[in-house]
Amino acid sequence: MLPLARVEGKALIDEPLVESVVVVSPRGYCAGVERAVETVERALELFGAPIYVRKQVVHNRHVVADLEARGAIFVHSEEDAPPGARIVFAAHGVAPEVLDRAKARGLRSIDATCPLVSKVHAEVKRFAAAGYLVLVVGHAGHDEIVGTMGVARGRTVLIETLADAEAFQSERPDRLAYVTQTTLSVDDTAVIVDALRRRFPDILEPRKEDICYATTNRQAAVKEALGRIDFLVVVGSQNSSNSNRLVETALAGGVPAVLVDDPSGLEEAMFADARCVGLTAGASAPERLVVDVCDWFEERGAQVLYSPSDSEDVLFRLPIEVRPLVQAR
Repeated sequence: MLPLARVEGKALIDEPLVESVVVVSPRGYCAGVERAVETVERALELFGAPIYVRKQVVHNRHVVADLEARGAIFVHSEEDAPPGARIVFAAHGVAPEVLDRAKARGLRSIDATCPLVSKVHAEVKRFAAAGYLVLVVGHAGHDEIVGTMGVARGRTVLIETLADAEAFQSERPDRLAYVTQTTLSVDDTAVIVDALRRRFPDILEPRKEDICYATTNRQAAVKEALGRIDFLVVVGSQNSSNSNRLVETALAGGVPAVLVDDPSGLEEAMFADARCVGLTAGASAPERLVVDVCDWFEERGAQVLYSPSDSEDVLFRLPIEVRPLVQAR
């Protein structure tokens, strides 16, 4: 621990752990995450506990724990919910067979899929229906990718890396299309897509970029901060794709970085060579966790500085099943 002095009964730090912490903006919750979390909250208010949620509604363990404490029950599969129960589908989206199984079990479904993920699903359906093989750029096993590839099973191929893009072969190069996961690295994805376009000049692409505005904005904000910081702290859970991409963005820019759920993941030794630390949060991390990390640094003598706020005015309507409470207010 750092040496402490005492003045008028208060502990003061002789030498701060770091001089300053720059809180990056934009950061934290995106519109899709806000919609998904509020969907579960509204469902609990309207219908009472329990409300079942398939998988993690968003990839943040603190958010999940808070909703569990209020009566949400998180299940791995729709088949784990009792017949007739209300079940919320997470922001990452699901394959059509999940909806079919839920209906067969008499589950009362509430779909909290992010509209930007739904857009990708619609693209896959459109391409596949027109006879194209769809190359899905993303991370194997991620909930979003499982749902996206399930939209047109047998008509999708996963491309994870540049090596995959270079190795892929097709007997019908004139009948290819691609989509991407919404939470990827902007730079890494551009390299993969460039390779696909070079190898398959006729490949069809999404009408609009699939990487979501929040992912793009948060990575751009980190890049802008890299010249001013010696270390980056990203608040987010380990299974959060967009949070991991923020770490990678810093590392690619030559700045060490760490991903933590909350201050318990911080150690003073991490910052031995740092004077100025950057702080951001993934799109599924609530702002209160950022405040907790700021408090941790302030307790160790750091000055916390906030970057000018870049507002994001995107707002998604709640699913129709939970709108009555909103309209009543």
